[in-house]
Amino acid sequence: MIGSKVSKRYAKALLSLGQEDGNFEKYGSDLQDFSRFCEDHKEVLGVIANQIFPVEDRRKILQTLLEKSTYSDVVKNFLNLLLDKNRIGIIHQITDHYERLMDDISNIARAEIVTPRPLREDAQNKLEKVLGDLTSKTIKIEVQEDESLIGGIVVKIGDLVLDGSVKTQLEGFNESLKRGE
Repeated sequence: MIGSKVSKRYAKALLSLGQEDGNFEKYGSDLQDFSRFCEDHKEVLGVIANQIFPVEDRRKILQTLLEKSTYSDVVKNFLNLLLDKNRIGIIHQITDHYERLMDDISNIARAEIVTPRPLREDAQNKLEKVLGDLTSKTIKIEVQEDESLIGGIVVKIGDLVLDGSVKTQLEGFNESLKRGE
């Protein structure tokens, strides 16, 4: 919980800088790229986030990485600040919060779609349009498969859950039978 508050605070601070100079999308892209790099090279993040190593050595490693990048100076300074404050280890959480904040100011909603089988592209496009009309936002869809649904679809947008799965309908029918309705 505390890590979540801290990561949200850092994400808000970087976004605020980005809004002031109009580069919040570039900063988000740089942050995502660095986070992906850390995901792909866990050992690098393990070293630069580990306080057992002297901060000077960790800074040298980070500087070497940043020199080879095309990141903006603001993001480079931000990553150095995270290192200095021993927060570089929560870069993934900071990036997630930053993306959510960017979505909010860009009027974008993320929809998690759960289906029993792969969703055809035309069906996905129609669903994206319908959900966009429903929420008055641009929708980004993330599709997951869950064979236990049997059929139908489950849509989650923030706190809103639309469950049209056969599994849920059968469970509801079963409960009705138990109550004698």
